[in-house]
Amino acid sequence: MNQTRSLRFLQHWAKLMDSQFRIPGTQIRFGLDPLIGLIPGAGDFSSFAVSAVMVMVLAQNGASGFVLARMILNVVIDALIGSIPFIGDIFDFAFKANQRNMRLMMEHYEEGRHKGGAWKVVVPVLLVLLVFVALLVWVSYRILVWIWGLIQ
Repeated sequence: MNQTRSLRFLQHWAKLMDSQFRIPGTQIRFGLDPLIGLIPGAGDFSSFAVSAVMVMVLAQNGASGFVLARMILNVVIDALIGSIPFIGDIFDFAFKANQRNMRLMMEHYEEGRHKGGAWKVVVPVLLVLLVFVALLVWVSYRILVWIWGLIQ
């Protein structure tokens, strides 16, 4: 897949995850991310996985280490706060990490700082983040089980 097609593909996914739908009669837009996030554990992990793949493709298409660090920070914030039951679901409607990352990448291209990939930075960070998000999902699950036990 060439670079232009890759970026258009990612723009499509960013829109689908963050702003594909609009609440009728308002300017409030949302995507699949907050909807998927309603599924305890699996939803947050799925959203993280999509964001991680997007960051990896952007790295492959030449994002600098600085831009990638900012993108990864967006994904971390989305994963951390998004994993908090109820509060995270509301947060997912507003934060839109994937669109933030696409905006960063497009600004990066427009400024002409396209210098090649940054895999040495991204892959280890994403692996650590993956383990961290999996741990957050597990902790969220255990909290929900504990709350369910209290209710019964």
